Amino acid sequence: MSFNLAHNNSFPYFYRILNEILNNSYFNPFMSFKYSKSEKLKSKKAIERLFSEGKSVTAYPLRLVYLEHTFDDGIQFKTGVSVSKRHFKNAVDRNRIKRLIREAYRLNKGDHFNNNLASYALMILYIGKDEIEFTSMNNSMNELLGAFVKKVS
Repeated sequence: MSFNLAHNNSFPYFYRILNEILNNSYFNPFMSFKYSKSEKLKSKKAIERLFSEGKSVTAYPLRLVYLEHTFDDGIQFKTGVSVSKRHFKNAVDRNRIKRLIREAYRLNKGDHFNNNLASYALMILYIGKDEIEFTSMNNSMNELLGAFVKKVS
């Protein structure tokens, strides 16, 4: 996405700075509330490499496995979500937890990832044995992403 605000001559310095901020790839004000198809981790090779070479951070009941990885399409973070079939036999329960994880990630990623320079492949695993409410999931996701940013910084 590109912005051009140079047409206004009343505050040229202000608009030049605003253009730099909006067009800077490290600062994306629109990152906060999107979780598009291009941000989802789907490559089998990347997932296998993530689990064999990746490091992890835990904020119960979530675990984040991460690996620095460059993507062809220029996306900074690609994220996958997984819930154990061993603990949740019914697909309905697994899918509900995955929806909660994706929503909590979507809402919290903008607060934590705006200033990160490297690109990462991420996998968020639900390691709890009981179902969870959204407020608890959201708090755990916030802790998890904060711990991840501290660890990689």
